[in-house]
Amino acid sequence: MPGQPDPKSLSIRELPRSERPRERLKALGATALSSAELLAILVGSGCGGRSALAVGQDILVRADGSLRRLATQPMAALTAYAGVGAVRAITIHAALELGRRMVLEAREEGDPLRSPREVYAAFAPRLEDLPVEEFHVAILDAQHRLERDVTVTRGILNSSLVHPREVFREAIAERAAAVILVHNHPSGDPTPSADDRLVTEQLVAAGRLLDIPVHDHVIVGRGRYVSFAEAGLL
Repeated sequence: MPGQPDPKSLSIRELPRSERPRERLKALGATALSSAELLAILVGSGCGGRSALAVGQDILVRADGSLRRLATQPMAALTAYAGVGAVRAITIHAALELGRRMVLEAREEGDPLRSPREVYAAFAPRLEDLPVEEFHVAILDAQHRLERDVTVTRGILNSSLVHPREVFREAIAERAAAVILVHNHPSGDPTPSADDRLVTEQLVAAGRLLDIPVHDHVIVGRGRYVSFAEAGLL
């Protein structure tokens, strides 16, 4: 209203107690708060005449309102925002990583990976928003349970980087019954590339020689996946 101060320009202490993010969280629980309010709690205080809530709103706006996109931003991008220094950027990154890890724990330990969708559900929270490719090997026991998740390489995927020796070393040590290959496409499009196909052919052939079958190769995109087994590409 005309003549009324903008709540975003007020410091948190100047806001009514019922409107302060921390007090709202105590009274109503975290789910009642907006993402901007939760970010304001992480930021802690305002800067340059702007409240912590205004800083939180600015961070969210610059990430197009997406926490997922915010999680992929490097530290330098966050510290470029007014009111966000290195300590606050670290706090935000740590909170987002805790959220990601909580999602990973949601899957019960010992549950078998019997379908590409289950593989995608297990790996997508970790892989679908990464800015670079990661190649993982899911080592399975005789009941298709995940024994270990081994990160083989991080970076551009090609046949020279993903060598059968690196892929099957841990599988042999764990006496794996089978493996599933998993990697992500930072573009968000999980369509297999020529290198994806070549790498898969090489690893499937190596698995046959070692008597450790490759049950699938799942490429994780943003909100979707491609399974080599489902697509008849193995």
